[in-house]
Amino acid sequence: MSEGKKTKLITAGRDKKWTNGVVNPPVQRASTVIFDTVAEKKHAIINRANKTLFYGRRGTHTHFALQDAMVEIEGGVGCALYPCGTAAISNSILAFVEAGDHILMVDTCYEPTRDFCNKIMKKMGVETTYFSPTIGKEIEELIQPNTKVLFLESPGSVTMEVQDVPTLAKIAHQHDIVVMLDNTWGAGVNFSPFDFGVDISIQAATKYIVGHSDVMIGTAVANEKCWDQLREQSYLMGQCISPDDAYLALRGIRTLDVRLRQHAESSLKVANWLQSRPEVDHVRHPALETCPGHEFFQRDFTGSNGLFSFVLKTSDTKATTALLDGMKHFSMGYSWGGFESLILANEPKSFDHLRTVAHPHFTGTLIRLHIGLEDVDDLIADLEAGLSRYNSVMLENAAEL
Repeated sequence: MSEGKKTKLITAGRDKKWTNGVVNPPVQRASTVIFDTVAEKKHAIINRANKTLFYGRRGTHTHFALQDAMVEIEGGVGCALYPCGTAAISNSILAFVEAGDHILMVDTCYEPTRDFCNKIMKKMGVETTYFSPTIGKEIEELIQPNTKVLFLESPGSVTMEVQDVPTLAKIAHQHDIVVMLDNTWGAGVNFSPFDFGVDISIQAATKYIVGHSDVMIGTAVANEKCWDQLREQSYLMGQCISPDDAYLALRGIRTLDVRLRQHAESSLKVANWLQSRPEVDHVRHPALETCPGHEFFQRDFTGSNGLFSFVLKTSDTKATTALLDGMKHFSMGYSWGGFESLILANEPKSFDHLRTVAHPHFTGTLIRLHIGLEDVDDLIADLEAGLSRYNSVMLENAAEL
């Protein structure tokens, strides 16, 4: 009988060879690893890629524990660690392309992912084609003989479209294309990537894995087909993290389930409240029917979290500024996944550079929320006050006409 999800989060990465008799794997800091004999050094060289102490950049027991934990949670056979989520994305792509190759990239990817493709990959002679997040079997029409990577992000960044991952992955594999997924929103527990055809599951573990807005870290968990190449290419690119950060990520994993469930419960309450507001055009929460791709969320995901967006009926910079500037419990800041609530606004014109083939069909301002662990009624009251300020400015504008 396999362990339940909650149990797995508590036990993952806690092999006795890493814990050494205590509950949490100790922080083992090292650059140099010393060997007592030539035979011992030779053994380390032979096994250096298989969780054996060899050199600090290959990892210590703290790193090995986190790598084990991520594999136990997400699946696959190995986990590479990076100093941030963007490094995990860029190095995963770099490991599987070369000059003259082609990438298929979802148009709703994280903005730095797009910049990496448009600037770094283009400079290296790798072409990128962007596709709509709502595409299905039609993806086959975009595949070229030199297509090496299909990169997905579901739900999409900011606009939250949920993709038909298994259909896209199945078609990609028919053409021997590596399927990568930014699985940060799923956090490794609400979406099981390897059950749906993903080859490499990438996370900005900065977000929900760590959960406390105090560590930058990225992870890429790969299946057997891709693991050796991902591991060695990332090692050659010098990718590594501090053992202290690995420790904090391990600690975050222990409370991941209970945090996600509270984030999800509160966010759904806020989302439903927003749907009743006259200022709101629609809410883009994957668990609601108003979110593009909601049917795939229902089919493939086991839960949600605190991140979603809503779209106002109008776009007025002055009114939006009034809404944002007076928030008490929502802070303005990038990232998400911590215990605190966050708010950011995207005017419709901002999507002119964020989207090239799937420009969203709305004219109002998009507000992205991360619902933290505060009392949800306090958060609703904060948003209600913000919308009141918004309405006051809109009335002033109308009076001036």
